[in-house]
Amino acid sequence: MVRRVKVCVVGAGRAGEVHVLNLSRRIPIAELVAIVDMDLGLAKQLSEKIGGVHCYQTLSEALKNEEIEAVFITTPTFTHCPLTIEAAEAGAHVFCEKPMALSLEEADKMISVTKKNNVKLQIGFMRRFDPEIRKVKTLIMEGLVGRIVLVKSLTRGPGLPPKWALDPKTGIGMIAEVSSHDFDTIRWFMGSEAKMVYAEADALINPDFKKEYPTYHDVYVSVIRFENNGIGVVDGGCPVGYGYDARIEVLGTEGLITVGDIRGGSLLVCKSDKKAITETFPSWRDRFREGYINEAESFLKAIIEDKEPEVTGEDGRKALEMVLAAIESIRTNKPVTLPLK
Repeated sequence: MVRRVKVCVVGAGRAGEVHVLNLSRRIPIAELVAIVDMDLGLAKQLSEKIGGVHCYQTLSEALKNEEIEAVFITTPTFTHCPLTIEAAEAGAHVFCEKPMALSLEEADKMISVTKKNNVKLQIGFMRRFDPEIRKVKTLIMEGLVGRIVLVKSLTRGPGLPPKWALDPKTGIGMIAEVSSHDFDTIRWFMGSEAKMVYAEADALINPDFKKEYPTYHDVYVSVIRFENNGIGVVDGGCPVGYGYDARIEVLGTEGLITVGDIRGGSLLVCKSDKKAITETFPSWRDRFREGYINEAESFLKAIIEDKEPEVTGEDGRKALEMVLAAIESIRTNKPVTLPLK
């Protein structure tokens, strides 16, 4: 008989919907028992899509009324720390979407409380579970292209994140919401810790947003220097309009690996006017569909087999530290050394 982990998803927004659909339809070792959202109507609407599970406005209510082994946190960044603490203290394992938290202090609290309560903490870096990107990591470890000297990762999104993500009190800004994945992937591929970050950013697509949010940026580049002297580059822009775009380039002393394609499929139409037409990925949900399924399954297997998750709280903290260093660099127009004080 298949062991199934009883799961609650907190957050019925875009990311929450992805996890709810995957946990209820595509992952046999998951048993979705509850959906939580302050907007109870939104939670119920999502519940109806999967045939109905119990819905609550707060995690406290769900923990009180349901048998829950694991909690998936897909809510805004400023809620990650308190929700993780609440779940861990109730004995539930925690899967938390990126960015991990607003600050390193919050990240440390999340790591500490999960360890203290002997529950697992995994951060939602689904790119590590994308089949192609995972293959690149294997090729790097096998030494196919020699010693890695440069990793470039770009992410450009078609639409703006919610407004809470642009407010420094509730979010960390576009570089965190869009490109936390890039920082994590570069660190993972490089196999080394960052020692310096320099970043440039500006509001070049929507300059008027700076009137309401002075720190707003929608185009940015970060250069990261690693302890092994390798160099990383994060390139981001949002909203770009033309589609969802995520690509990585890995340069080694003996070759090059690239992964990711702007095209959403192999369909290409060539017309007599010498113009070619293809389709792009409409969103991150489409580009990383398999990655989302695989990361959730990996987390639940870690619970069943009582092993460390593949992406730990410490991994989430390291990516957050690079993001915060980039934001500090943008503010000061100077390189920032790590670890951050």
